[in-house]
Amino acid sequence: MRSARGRGYRRALRGYWRAEAHRLLVELPLLVWLLLVWGAIWQDWSPANLIFGLIVSVIVVRSFRLPPVRLSGRFHLGWGLLFLLWFAWQVVLGSFQVLWVAISQGRKVHNAVVRVPLRSRDDLLLTAVGHVTSLIPGSLVVEVDRRNSVLFLHVLNVKTPEQAEGFRASVLRTEARLVKIMGSAADQERVAAGDADDSSQSVADAYAAFTRSRKAPAGTNAGTKEGGHR
Repeated sequence: MRSARGRGYRRALRGYWRAEAHRLLVELPLLVWLLLVWGAIWQDWSPANLIFGLIVSVIVVRSFRLPPVRLSGRFHLGWGLLFLLWFAWQVVLGSFQVLWVAISQGRKVHNAVVRVPLRSRDDLLLTAVGHVTSLIPGSLVVEVDRRNSVLFLHVLNVKTPEQAEGFRASVLRTEARLVKIMGSAADQERVAAGDADDSSQSVADAYAAFTRSRKAPAGTNAGTKEGGHR
């Protein structure tokens, strides 16, 4: 009887440690990221500070349960390198565009909060699209509807519905690039089908309209429900 209890106890203990090891493996990327953030915040990469940061990271991860991030299991290195080049160019281009708007329009610039429904339902892609779009000068995420995979972005120099639609198209193009890098097969099918909600024109046409409208003279002033004077 005791031997049976002992075997059951050892079996349960082995199962517990296997579950803990699997949980640690799943949490490892998050722990490493939190540790890097800790070192960057304190600007101290000494072993003592990193050990303390690791302890804090484990406490945070175990105390505040976050929704699981399910990875697709794929990463295309070639598309990733092309994306980095494209992103660097967009940052430079966006900086000059913001500078020109500030010089040419000043306080008369019109802004808008634009709703962008994404095609992917993946939390990681939703976060990545939001961060990439916010890092490009001229736009910033103000709210996220995680359940419906919708981003709400504050966008500089948007006066008309056509400009708002063009900005949506540019965000969807960013999403498509990220899906090529790390999206699942289902995400790739959704992007290929182009079944995003609230899209009344093709991505190519909307993006062309967005580019043309950004080059419009500063004096043009068309009303839009999505924006107003800053």
